[in-house]
Amino acid sequence: MSIFEGKTSTERNKIIAAAILGVLSLFALYFAFGRSFLGGSSSTSVTVKVSPTPRANVPANRGDTVLPTVDEQNFLYQTTPVVYVPGNAYAPDAGRNIFAFYEPPPPCLDCPTPTPRPTAPPPPPTPVPTPPIYITAAPQTVFAGSKAFRLEVSGNEFPIGSRIYFNQNEMPTTYVNAQRLYTEVPANFITREGPRQILVQTPDGKLYSNQVMLNIQPPPKPSIQYIGMIGRARYNNDTAYLVEPGSDKPVGRRLNDIVSGRFRLVDISSSEVVFEDVNLGFRHKVELSRTVAATGPGGRLQNESGFSPSAPGRPGVQQNIPVYAQPPAVPQPRPQPANRPVQQQRPNPDDDVDDNEKP
Repeated sequence: MSIFEGKTSTERNKIIAAAILGVLSLFALYFAFGRSFLGGSSSTSVTVKVSPTPRANVPANRGDTVLPTVDEQNFLYQTTPVVYVPGNAYAPDAGRNIFAFYEPPPPCLDCPTPTPRPTAPPPPPTPVPTPPIYITAAPQTVFAGSKAFRLEVSGNEFPIGSRIYFNQNEMPTTYVNAQRLYTEVPANFITREGPRQILVQTPDGKLYSNQVMLNIQPPPKPSIQYIGMIGRARYNNDTAYLVEPGSDKPVGRRLNDIVSGRFRLVDISSSEVVFEDVNLGFRHKVELSRTVAATGPGGRLQNESGFSPSAPGRPGVQQNIPVYAQPPAVPQPRPQPANRPVQQQRPNPDDDVDDNEKP
């Protein structure tokens, strides 16, 4: 039976075209997969030949991919140099390589001793240029905490417009003449002790003077111990008992008395006394010494200077009175006749009496 029987010409052309396409596809598959497409087997055999002598290199142009032999790998391992670059990130630090050991070379006994090279002397220091203006200042010393004062500066030749600089602060300067300047230094510039720098300079900085130091000293303070007081009944003639330097015995001082030659007693209270420096005007407070050391006569406590820390006196005031080892003798009045009135004894000026009262 023919495959074209009963077929039209169009159908016969389609069958012929399908057959031709099938044959062409079989040829394409054969060229793509070779004989394995038709059921055959293709294998590549690799022959490894061991050479008794290792070869230095492997031929580059070979048709087949062949793995290096064991001898070739050993040869490459033995002949490949080790590149050690400490700067690379993957290289370990030289100081942390536990396999690196430093062996110093043996000493050379015949080597000459190296002669040190002579060093060049340092250049001489550049001399400080002499200031074109030479000055002196007055005063040279003041006390810390003083009031504002006038600073006078004298020099050889001041140009017009010169300024006084006090501790690097430009001051309002009064130009008197070519040899004299002055300025007012405020009190807040001398509140602390220490030296202060004084110089004169023109506004453009071309002419300047030498530096003069003003010494700020701490004011003298009284080295006096306040150990107690006696308060009068009418608040007049209160007496403060003090121990001055170089003396072991307490002395009584009243208001406006001069102590140690320069300190005036201006205030007395149960906790402190206030002194005023008669030369400088400074006021200093001295607190009450409250150290209790022993017991005085009669069982009363006394401090190191022999004064009781509390005693009767003015109401509401705690004060100290002297405690002596032997109380002073109290003078007794003379016996008077019966027909004569008893004459009152004249009081001691140190007793607790009002100065305005008469005996």
